[in-house]
Amino acid sequence: MTETGLTTGDFTEAAEPFRLFAQWLDDATSSEPNDPNALALATVDADGMPDVRMVLLKVFDQRGFVFYTNFESAKGTEILGSMKAAMCFHWKTLRRQVRIRGPVEQVSDAEADEYYASRPRGSRIGAWASKQSRPLESRFALEKAVAEYTAKYPIGEIPRPKHWSGFRIVPQAIEFWHDRPFRLHDRMVFARNGDDWDKTRLYP
Repeated sequence: MTETGLTTGDFTEAAEPFRLFAQWLDDATSSEPNDPNALALATVDADGMPDVRMVLLKVFDQRGFVFYTNFESAKGTEILGSMKAAMCFHWKTLRRQVRIRGPVEQVSDAEADEYYASRPRGSRIGAWASKQSRPLESRFALEKAVAEYTAKYPIGEIPRPKHWSGFRIVPQAIEFWHDRPFRLHDRMVFARNGDDWDKTRLYP
């Protein structure tokens, strides 16, 4: 029995990955002190050099896993260049990890607008003010840009910048990892096979 009451049998006998991921994310929400939806996002640049950074998962369903960003940022341009990415969740208190990889698609404008409107007003202003990943001459320059857009949009709705939207990783493979004694960990990978999933246990 694991610390959350989930048996190894329950883990390895799951028929499809999304329900299992939802259960693990719920467990993490109860156990992790900060940002249980945080993940490491891996991309490659035009030269094939890998790049990785932490972002937040905002929604997932059977279509895939969604995060939002400035499309003119490093990760935005790298994804637009390849339309492929990978992500890794690591929940330290649970000793669990989930790895996801696959092609990427842009979310619809309606999805992006809805999420953007749900953000705090300061975050919406920040999406306009920050030229994400590009050189910043001083902190004052950023604060000045924030002040300028705050004055531009003092009340009412703040439109979503066209360069700010969401990506959805459409998983081709989802691997679940759970720590076990003596590094004899449990690993189970689900690989997409049409509308179904093939499941394979892996050596640790």
